[in-house]
Amino acid sequence: MEFKVKSGSRTQLIDITSDVQAALREAGVRDGLCMIYVPHTTAAVTINENADPTVKSDILKILNQVIPFEANYGHMEGNSAAHIKSTLVGASELVAVRNGKLQLGTWQGIFFCEFDGPRRRRVHLHMR
Repeated sequence: MEFKVKSGSRTQLIDITSDVQAALREAGVRDGLCMIYVPHTTAAVTINENADPTVKSDILKILNQVIPFEANYGHMEGNSAAHIKSTLVGASELVAVRNGKLQLGTWQGIFFCEFDGPRRRRVHLHMR
């Protein structure tokens, strides 16, 4: 199963929790696992707090400070920082499913991490 995500800025964390939950309902998965996979080398997926929007901005702020866009990288395409961020955050997450619901903590959400936007991207879901 797959759905699309559209980012609106160079770096962005987009809450995709409701999209993943809707796909679970559509697939009829009651109990098992849901793997969320991002097939892009300059994007990622993570689980973190979705109650306070400043958490997303703080994460991006520090990632951009630690891995700046301009740092005399050798990669000619000009997006080495995005590749590094994607590697550090990771391309997949695995979430337990019980009674048709993602087993996330009270304040947790699933975030698509854009590091080279704005772009249209894909998110793959594999459920068992």
